[in-house]
Amino acid sequence: MKVLGINALFHDPAAALVVDGVTVAALEEERLSRRKHGHRPVPFAAWELPELAARWCLEQGGLEPSDLDAVAYSYDPQLAEPAEQLGLDDPWDHLRQTYARRAPGFLASALPGLDPACVRFVPHHVAHAASAALAAPDPDTDVLVLDGRGERASHLAGTYRGGSLEALAVQRLPHSLGLLYEDVTEHLGFLRSSDEYKVMALASYGTPQFADELRRAVTASGDGGFRTEPVEWGALAKRRAADDPWTQEHADLAASVQQRLEEVLLELVRWLHDRTGSRRLALAGGVALNCVANSRLHSDGPYEQLWVQPAAGDAGTALGAALAVATDAGDRCAPMPGADLGREWTDTELEQVLRTARLPYDRPGDVARTAAACLADDGVVAWFQGRSEYGPRALGHRSLLAHPGRAENLERLNDVKGREQFRPVAPMVLADRAADIFGRGPLPSPYMLFVHDVAAEWRARIPAVVHVDGTARVQTVDEAEEPLVARMLAAFEELTGLPVVVNTSLNTAGRPMVDSPRDALECFGSAPVDLLAMGPFVVRRAHL
Repeated sequence: MKVLGINALFHDPAAALVVDGVTVAALEEERLSRRKHGHRPVPFAAWELPELAARWCLEQGGLEPSDLDAVAYSYDPQLAEPAEQLGLDDPWDHLRQTYARRAPGFLASALPGLDPACVRFVPHHVAHAASAALAAPDPDTDVLVLDGRGERASHLAGTYRGGSLEALAVQRLPHSLGLLYEDVTEHLGFLRSSDEYKVMALASYGTPQFADELRRAVTASGDGGFRTEPVEWGALAKRRAADDPWTQEHADLAASVQQRLEEVLLELVRWLHDRTGSRRLALAGGVALNCVANSRLHSDGPYEQLWVQPAAGDAGTALGAALAVATDAGDRCAPMPGADLGREWTDTELEQVLRTARLPYDRPGDVARTAAACLADDGVVAWFQGRSEYGPRALGHRSLLAHPGRAENLERLNDVKGREQFRPVAPMVLADRAADIFGRGPLPSPYMLFVHDVAAEWRARIPAVVHVDGTARVQTVDEAEEPLVARMLAAFEELTGLPVVVNTSLNTAGRPMVDSPRDALECFGSAPVDLLAMGPFVVRRAHL
């Protein structure tokens, strides 16, 4: 069964290809279009067909559109209801529904040779659920989906057995934890459906002064769902303009919303566990990108194992829809092979790009050791290796790297990227060393979707990666799966005595993560980066 998955309705347009149950490729359209999250001016901000990503996925699989058995579209317009009936203020929703209904024709136009009759609509939250459970190491698992909205719901709780989903609870709109978090994101001066992670980071600087008010407005209903009543945000903290500095009351509001989110999530997972008794839980939906909440579920929740889809947001529904359709057709789907499902270039292609750019470059004997030496000398390294990552986290393929032992490198990297100084950067560490340094969170943690306490004796040694609350969002590196990154980490430890390197995404503020060699050269040329390690080649700043 050859299935192309498509997400093209709310945000984060993406495509994924599954062949005979194996995930072949997955890519977000923003990496090709260079429009972050697919945002465009209203009313078109909410939908963008991932034409470029879909064509690339087919090329990666050696397929033509006519070869496909199905195209899985991660939204079912037949389940949708008008926004006003759902209690939502969304004046463009009727256009979105029209767009979704006409998706088969749009896809056939974008992919000549495609039979529009092969398009299958997959309910949005079913696609999220499939992206979690069917891509997880073990597909027999409970699943919890939480996001802003789907066709008429914002949440699904259920369990997978033998590839089949049994939905146990669904929360009807307008009640939505995702939309609640989007609302406070906008009130705090950030971009909704984009900057929610900034609220999570800001929360660590505050105390939950407004938790009681939010407990009255946001409640678990006892039946696997919840209620989110309207909140007068301005009565809690003054609305912040995008260019204004944040204040303590803004941080306190962020902390209050974050705490209430965690409390309600714990009630939801306890309800689900009481129904099933399962040991495993898989998470997806935009709320599952909240790594602080994920860690709370791991430490205080009833499940022994927690797996989070690395592309938990709407981009991941492209893969989930494809997996759901393939499974329904009888394919046995393999676990997701990793997050590196995007584009890559051969050494010959990379060298040709460098020659075309007329840049001086070297091919050292060991690019990992060369990068480690630059890091040990307190240089910032742009690291461009292998296939790009699917999802919002840089996991050692499109990364900015730095020395963790200098506290000022946090401010330095935020300046390089042009972003807020309250934003943390993450530690990358070999999996077999992680437990010596990081505690309280699940290990291994290859997708950077949990936070961990940093051991007291290590906080002064790696201050650049320690957040204000003493935690860090860790990425563990398996030597067998990521040999090049592992060699770089080992060489850095040999030179410095530190088994940790700072890792943040290779991009600047407002721009998608670097994907192509050209993107990498543009970022290197525009930001104060000391060394670009691109495949086996290195490009140095003139002063080095």
